[in-house]
Amino acid sequence: MTALQHVKLGTYYVVHMPEPDDFDFWRERARALVQCDVPPDRIAWVEPGGSGDLFAHGERRMPVPPADARPVRANRRFIALAKNAILHSDPQRFAQLYLLLWKLQSNPRIMEDKADPDVRRVEELDKNVRRDSHKMHAFVRFRLVESEDEEVGEHYVAWFEPDHHILRANAGFFMRRFSNMRWSILTPRGSLHWDTETMSEGPPAERSDAPGGDPMEDLWRKYYASIFNPARLKIGAMLKEMPKKYWKNMPEASLIPELVAGAQGREAKMVEKGALEFEERPDTLEAIDKAIHGCRKCPIGALDNHAVMGEGPQDASLMIVGEQPGDQEDQAGRPFVGPAGQLLDVHLEKAGIDRRAAYVTNAVKHFKYVQRGKRRLHQNPGAKEIDTCRWWIESERAIVKPKLVLAMGASAARGLLGKTVSISKVRGSPIPLEDGSELWVTAHPSYLLRLDGPAREEQARLFDADLAAVRERLEDLA
Repeated sequence: MTALQHVKLGTYYVVHMPEPDDFDFWRERARALVQCDVPPDRIAWVEPGGSGDLFAHGERRMPVPPADARPVRANRRFIALAKNAILHSDPQRFAQLYLLLWKLQSNPRIMEDKADPDVRRVEELDKNVRRDSHKMHAFVRFRLVESEDEEVGEHYVAWFEPDHHILRANAGFFMRRFSNMRWSILTPRGSLHWDTETMSEGPPAERSDAPGGDPMEDLWRKYYASIFNPARLKIGAMLKEMPKKYWKNMPEASLIPELVAGAQGREAKMVEKGALEFEERPDTLEAIDKAIHGCRKCPIGALDNHAVMGEGPQDASLMIVGEQPGDQEDQAGRPFVGPAGQLLDVHLEKAGIDRRAAYVTNAVKHFKYVQRGKRRLHQNPGAKEIDTCRWWIESERAIVKPKLVLAMGASAARGLLGKTVSISKVRGSPIPLEDGSELWVTAHPSYLLRLDGPAREEQARLFDADLAAVRERLEDLA
């Protein structure tokens, strides 16, 4: 009886994987099964230590493909995803990959179909494995283990708890990075050992098998504390990149709560310490205009651009502050004349705010960009650049004396407050300023331009609501 006849009779094949990450073995078996027309629902893929399907029956010996079997289709994208996805800890990954390989035979372009649930599932497996590998590269911390054997020399040991079967796949990374160092990486899934010449594998380990610390960690903690930048602190992003599950193995993690708690105070000291000396504050808008054209206090002013002064009535009740001039504003020498400015005009008119009655300016006075061929691509100003330009925006505010200041975007808000705030947390409510005026914060209109569909509609609704609240507050203050 041939392999094909076994399939027709309902034979159920069980493939026992020798290793949980053995792509070559899986590929060999999968190719043979496809060539013998064995459908996905007639195969059970079993990991090492696992048991076969309770409902498996019939012939279990691997079928032999016929001599005239057609070649198996598997494009580069499938192979790349499969090599990574097979490292996932999901027991169904082998079956999922075979199912997608099976579908590839009748639909060679299926990998281009982002809506196909099987393609999306394999992509998700690949993404999770890549993330786990990234965490391993970032958070493995070697600790020195003293040895009484002088011939052995220094030996470094690290403990890591991967979510997936990534240990062997990442051996090369650590071998290249620490090629001249004797080290071991211990995990609950297995261990790696490098003696500067040969890589060897070992059995799974426990946390107690790894050392708890060494004298070098005090030096590392001091270094980490010295490079911790409170001005760039984003706790949500930090926790996403450095989940707390890894903290127990990282010596610097013990400092994080204290560093985060004192971040705002340290940021204020940095701003104060880094403040540049300016001449006496200008007392007219004309003097500010002249001064900013000659300002080279930060790298932006040294670019091939032109300073853009604010415009509007000197006694305006409303001051509108954006981030920085764009390419069109730089060429025209006027604020908010490009696409973002045109969109702003539409929403101001809708809210019943006369732009001609407002003083419109930017927190940063020069256009920051990077040259790409003939194009100048916008770049966000850095915290220090915004803080340096506070001198000019504060000078404008001191002369205009607006009752209400509308900051559009996080950079504009920092230019007025001297610290970074979350727009979603402060929008819709007044923030008292030291001169008795009020600061209101909303999104920058360029943010709306980067969105489309429902997301843009929702942000436009919030933007309109913010502008309507500003108009009502201006009426109260009139």
